[in-house]
Formats: sequence, C-alpha cells, structure tokens
Amino acid sequence: MGGGGGGGAGAGVRRALIDTAPLRASRPFRRLWAGGTLSALGSQMTLVAVMFQVWGMTHSTTWTGAVALAQAVPLIGLGLFAGAVADRVDRRRFYLVMTAGQAGCAVLLAVQGFLGDVVPVSGVLLLVAAQSCFVAGSGPAAKTFLPALLPREQLAAGLASQRIGWQGAMLVGPALGGLVLGGLGVGACYAVDALSFAGALYGALALPPLAAEGAAPARPGLGGVADGLAFLIRTPVIRGALLTDLAATALSMPMSLFPLVNAERFGGDPRTLGLFLSAVAVGGLVATLFSGTFTRLPRPGLVMLWGAAGWGAALVLFGLSPNRWLGLGCLVLAGAADTVSVVCRSTLVQSRTPNALLGRVGAAEQIVGQAGPDLGNMRGGVVADATSGVVALVSGGLLCLGTVVLVGLVTPGLRRGTAAGTDNGDRGEETDPGRPREAAADA
Repeated sequence: MGGGGGGGAGAGVRRALIDTAPLRASRPFRRLWAGGTLSALGSQMTLVAVMFQVWGMTHSTTWTGAVALAQAVPLIGLGLFAGAVADRVDRRRFYLVMTAGQAGCAVLLAVQGFLGDVVPVSGVLLLVAAQSCFVAGSGPAAKTFLPALLPREQLAAGLASQRIGWQGAMLVGPALGGLVLGGLGVGACYAVDALSFAGALYGALALPPLAAEGAAPARPGLGGVADGLAFLIRTPVIRGALLTDLAATALSMPMSLFPLVNAERFGGDPRTLGLFLSAVAVGGLVATLFSGTFTRLPRPGLVMLWGAAGWGAALVLFGLSPNRWLGLGCLVLAGAADTVSVVCRSTLVQSRTPNALLGRVGAAEQIVGQAGPDLGNMRGGVVADATSGVVALVSGGLLCLGTVVLVGLVTPGLRRGTAAGTDNGDRGEETDPGRPREAAADA
C-alpha cells in the first residue's frame, strides 16, 4: 500500500508540473520555442540598452517615456492591418520577412551605438519605432503557429511552455543587458540582440507553409480589418476574454505606483522597490512551473476569470498590507494569478478562433496586451496624483474585480465553455472550418 501511495503522489506531482508533452512530441515546436526564447532574451537586453542610451543622451524622463510611445504606437496603429495580411498570405513566410526586418533594425541600432552620439535621440527613437512596425507584423503571424503545430488538447501546455521561456528571458535579459552595457557598451548590447534573431529565424524555418485554411482569404485593406472586428464583436467568448484582460491591465496595472507606494508605506528603500518588481515575476514563474494544475482543466474561460479576479484581489491586499513582507507575498500571488489568466485567455482565444481569422484576432490580442498596461499605468498615476498611491492601487484592484465579475455574469459561455467550443448555451461562436494537422508531425 505504501508503494502505491508513493506512486500516486509522484503521479500527482508530475501532473501539477508544467506539461512538456508538446516539446517532446513536436520537433518544429521545440525549435520554435528555443528560437523564440533566445530572441526574447535579446529583446529584453535591447529594452535596457535603449532606456540607458536615451537617458544618457537627454537625462529627461519625457524622452525615456517616449521610448514606450515609440514601441506602442506602431503596434496599435498597424496591428490589425498586419493581422489581415497574415490571414491572406503564407504566415510562415510573412513571419520570416517581419523577423528579418526586426533584425535589420537591431543591426542599425548597433551601428549607431558603436558610433557614439552621432545619431540624435530622435533617430534612435525612429529606429525603435521602425522595429516596432515589424513587431506589429510578426506578432499576429506567430500567434497562428501553435494551433497549426499542436493538437487542441496540447494547446494550453504549449502556451505555458512559451510563457516560461518568455518569463525566463524577462528575468535574465535585463540583468545580462546591464552586464554587457557595463562591460562593452550599448553597441554590443544591440549587436547581441541582432544575433539573437537568428534563433527566431531558425525556429520558423522548420515550419511548413502555413496559409490560412478553411475559408476565403481575408479581404484586402479595411475590408479585412472590418471582418476581424466584426468577428470580435459578435463572438461573446472571445470578446469577453479580451475585456477580462483589459480589466486586469487598463484598470489595475500597478507598476507605475510602486515607487510612490514604497515611499508612502515602506520608507522609500530602493531594495524594497526592486523586490516589488521581482516578486511579480517570481509568482509568474512559479505558476508556470506548476501550470499542469490549470492547463489540464476543461474550462479555460472559468479559470481565466478566477485568475483575473485573483490578480485584482491580490493587488487590493498589497495596497492594504501593513508590512513589506506580506506585501511581497501578495505580489507573488498577483504574478501567479496573472500567468494563470494569460495562459488560459490565449488558450481560449486561439482554440475558439477560426483558422482564417487567427491573424486578425491575434493582432487584437497583441494590441490589448500592449495598450492595456500603458493605460493602466497612466490611470494609476493620475489617480495617485489626486489622492495617494495606496488609494490608486486599491481602487484599481477593486475596479478589476468588479469588471471581471460583470464580464463573467454577462458571458455565460466564458464560464461554461471548453477549449473545444462547447459552451452550453452561448451561441455567438463561429466554428473553425478547418485546422492543418499535418504540421504537427515530428519532422
């Protein structure tokens, strides 16, 4: 009996850990994951290098804030159009062209970095914006890959694997970027990023041709964009998933409030501020390592709602925490809840979107993911200026909780539906007219 109990406990632990079946079963996915993780590491290094260079050239927070603007505006302005293009052409080829464009911009950033202050700060931001234009195209195309490479039952596990690669890059990349900046300068940091795009190209080259299937190609121009928006509007589950993400970001993103809350509640210790930023990432990493606890559940929409609500509740508790260690624990919980929500949202969106619309819906998801945090940090700053950091933090968490509850109540399919599309009553869905499965073969 003891041996059987030990075996059962071991099996339970294995089921709780991240499901690596997609990495084991699909060689194209393994290459895509490895290449994407390497490229994400380089991108995190460039983020540090750009901020460091712009600050050194201007010593102005306005200019460093303009870096985020240069990244966000092209994504928001071009994303839906790029998604429509991805639904008209071979998505693999489109991704390769867009990734090569990003690498070219990284090379130009490296050249100007090695030249010193020859290029003005406006030129640096122009290169950042140009690179973001290519990101606006590569992002929607990349979001179409997993539904083509993996069977539906492995989609959540594949997304969790991608998430842990991204979180690892987010934790290691800035520190590595700082070391390279300190030892070799900004030019070398940009050069490492340019080389890292070889990983993304390596991963994509292993993919088969991936044209949209199951319906007529997207209409060109505004017509294709309008079709994508119409699908989002008339599909309650997808619409509810994106609104839930907006509730967790645009209403309650806390990062801009950390310095003020640290000063108000914890004496302004810079070591505490650093721990605040790390705690959210640690929570996300732990949740991803144990993602088997939620990726195997049959109702990702319901899990997503609980994750988003957990994020809001943890931020409320953080704002009310009487000491820093309890506050850090709340931020770890917030990071874990956010990861649960993000993975389940992507699972729901990618599994419930027809193949022919994946590019446009992926573009909308990318825009929400980019603009939501920026709006949330702005909201927090405005409210904090009028009241206090604690009031801004707690009110944001409560707004998030209330909105998530409202979305769940008015979207029954989000609570009841499975990744396969059975929703027990929510009839706004379109069915996927076809998915290429031959790409899942282990090449």
